[in-house]
Amino acid sequence: QVQLVESGGGLVQAGGSLRLSCAGSGRTFSSYVLGWFRQAPGKEREFVAAMRWSGGSTSYADSVQGRFTISRDNAKNTVYLQMNSLKPEDTAVYYCAARYFSSSFNASEWRYWGQGTQVTVSS
Repeated sequence: QVQLVESGGGLVQAGGSLRLSCAGSGRTFSSYVLGWFRQAPGKEREFVAAMRWSGGSTSYADSVQGRFTISRDNAKNTVYLQMNSLKPEDTAVYYCAARYFSSSFNASEWRYWGQGTQVTVSS
């Protein structure tokens, strides 16, 4: 049983930074893609960033490219989302997700999800 637990959300002023963490357990993630999605009130869940657990390729939504960085720590079985230059429009619940083998921009195609962590950016 895969478990993903996010942490690190909070309230920050525009222009500030936050780092989200997602600790995974329940299986070896070497063949998985780990990703971050977000969902603002009244909006659909949207792709933010993803990376292969084995390393190499990363992908980002255009809206966060150059501001957010996804990374991982193999020893801690943890994936991170470093968020810099935050904007009020980044306010959302951020979710960690895992998918076998390949990435997808479509949230419905990801099988495993964390409980989410709230990020609020004030103007």
